Amino acid sequence: MNVFPELILPTYSLWMREVVRFVRQRSRMIGVIGSPILFWFFIGSGLGTSFKSSMPMGGTNYLEYFFPGTILLIMLFTAIFSTISIIEDRNEGFLQSVLVAPISGSSIALGKILGGTTLAVLQAAIFLVLAPFIGIRFDVMHLLSLLVLLFLVAFGLTGLGFLIAWRMESTQGFHAIVNLFLIPLWLLSGSLFPMEGAPGWLRFLMAINPLTYAITATRALLYHQLRSQPGEFTLCVTVTIAFCAAVLFGSMISVRKKP
Repeated sequence: MNVFPELILPTYSLWMREVVRFVRQRSRMIGVIGSPILFWFFIGSGLGTSFKSSMPMGGTNYLEYFFPGTILLIMLFTAIFSTISIIEDRNEGFLQSVLVAPISGSSIALGKILGGTTLAVLQAAIFLVLAPFIGIRFDVMHLLSLLVLLFLVAFGLTGLGFLIAWRMESTQGFHAIVNLFLIPLWLLSGSLFPMEGAPGWLRFLMAINPLTYAITATRALLYHQLRSQPGEFTLCVTVTIAFCAAVLFGSMISVRKKP
């Protein structure tokens, strides 16, 4: 009977705070979506003539191949911007006020992560509007399934950002870790190039990267490959769910310690 006041209500309040903050800072949407779109267009156009996809779907051009990777990049940028607010909240004193409040530490982690996840999925959904212009088609069921998958991916990315930001003392340190850790995770996910053409040591790093499975599952839904690759898709979703559970558990444990 005490679940609502102790967990759900604080979680909802922190989630709503993230959403309201985003609405009041509309320039964040321009930066988060604009940069990946330019990256997708220029990189895709520049490499398009020399790219030969090893995917079983035949004549995939590079803009189409790079499209899921751009979705992942948008969600990664959103996770970075939303979790960096943890450092700002600490410096402004808001985080200390939340920590001494009579609420569960789990609700703090869950509220912040869900807030960033919501914003990431929203901005990824906006980018999906461009899909029909490069030949990607999906019906309502595929779209709903894709949004559920993107929610899981965004949850994992935001949770990972939360874990890093919670231990950071400054935004400069956070950006340094992001450039050293999160961006390479994206680069080694198969977003820019397929695993099959990479050298052995690089394929190993890609195989242990959870984002590799996220991008593979996203491609399967976008390109209607579920029937031809049901086992691989199931594995990718399972790894993604496990990744979400791991970062959520780690975030909840971290909140119990002094930031």
